[in-house]
Amino acid sequence: ILLLTINLFSQSPWTKEKGKLYTQLSFTTIPSYGTLFGNPDYSINGKITDNTIQFYGEYGLSDKTTLLINLPFKSISYKENLICISAPCETQNHSEFSLGNIEIGLKTNFLKKEWIISGQLNLEANTGTFNAASGIRTGYDSFTFTPLFLAGKSFGKNYFQTFLGANIRTNKYSSNFKIGGEYGRKISNKIWLIGFLDIVKSFKNGNVSLANSNTATGLYVNDQEYGGFGLKGIYEFNTNFGINTGFGGAFFGNNVAKQAAFTFGVYRKF
Repeated sequence: ILLLTINLFSQSPWTKEKGKLYTQLSFTTIPSYGTLFGNPDYSINGKITDNTIQFYGEYGLSDKTTLLINLPFKSISYKENLICISAPCETQNHSEFSLGNIEIGLKTNFLKKEWIISGQLNLEANTGTFNAASGIRTGYDSFTFTPLFLAGKSFGKNYFQTFLGANIRTNKYSSNFKIGGEYGRKISNKIWLIGFLDIVKSFKNGNVSLANSNTATGLYVNDQEYGGFGLKGIYEFNTNFGINTGFGGAFFGNNVAKQAAFTFGVYRKF
């Protein structure tokens, strides 16, 4: 759910013009939570706060092909409950600041008429870290290949875009199916309001063995799934500079935080 408000832009079918650059710096937080989605939902032994500082960029290699890069830095804190015989119960604080999974990709436009049709392939590197003592993991212990089919259409002050694809993971993690989209409308000269939907379903074809401390925190474990929804807003100071903010929640999930994600970002076009 953490990625809901920051990754949908990278799943747009529109490519950059040759030599044009889009950059965004964002902060996303999943504030203190202790419950994860499951069947049934389950609790961790304490509270986790999951923050991400992320740089995202797009560069037009040609008018039809765009290079994408995503650099996430994770700051995760875990307030673990120790074994308690009598009140007051003691806690132990753990924290980790490290890279998440760095991602690069190429997006190519196939059709640019009334509808925009594009394809995209991303590679997510195994650049996260894991602390066995605390169970904090900052990224999947795998490489991930993400092929996507992208489609979109703009009409007046509105646009609609959708995507369909998969995350194919190595190292015995399950792969998953992805589908989603968003609808946006320009409600004033400077403000966009956007609603989005994002669904991830695991193929449950992996049998990765993770440390007990990792499964206890539920951070980047196997068979994560969700049906996410949310709102984004964009304020344009001018044609090249603006801010965006977003909220993302879920109506179902598995092995992911049962808590909303909030994002604030600043972007600049060159």
